[in-house]
Amino acid sequence: MEVDIKIKAVWRPLSAGDIASLVQVADKIHPDLPESDEVFAERARLFPQGCQGLFDETGGICGYMVSHPIRKCEPPALNQLLGEIRPDADQYYIHDFAILPEFRRYGLAHQCLHESLEIVAKEYATTGLVSVYGTGDFWGRYGFKAPVIDEVLEGKVQGYGDGAVYFERKNES
Repeated sequence: MEVDIKIKAVWRPLSAGDIASLVQVADKIHPDLPESDEVFAERARLFPQGCQGLFDETGGICGYMVSHPIRKCEPPALNQLLGEIRPDADQYYIHDFAILPEFRRYGLAHQCLHESLEIVAKEYATTGLVSVYGTGDFWGRYGFKAPVIDEVLEGKVQGYGDGAVYFERKNES
């Protein structure tokens, strides 16, 4: 017998009131990579168009994407405030992307990433991210690859835990 399960969840921009719930999701998904409420709140304030929440039918947050522009290959260290989006930022950066396990495999990640990368492609030549927890195959489906990186970037990536890898993709214009 085949069971057709429909998950009702929608992506929408994050608001300041969503941050505490977002951090609860982040703590479940990334228990070894904690970040403060202030880090997420600052990114949502500085670059709201890159910060989306996935909300279930009760209005609870079940996933999120936090992203913003950076200087190419200069991601911030984990749990570090930005202060500002640099005026010379030339790369889009996916700081964090997470969906609770029970909401995975329904195309919700694709929905958000496809739309975000389509919009981003018009402004930045590349998108970068630090892949954690062996998610390289997932990111590979979106054109991300591990480039050769310098020692400075390698040091930052190591701050994201064992097995973290810097990935980059060329955006299509």
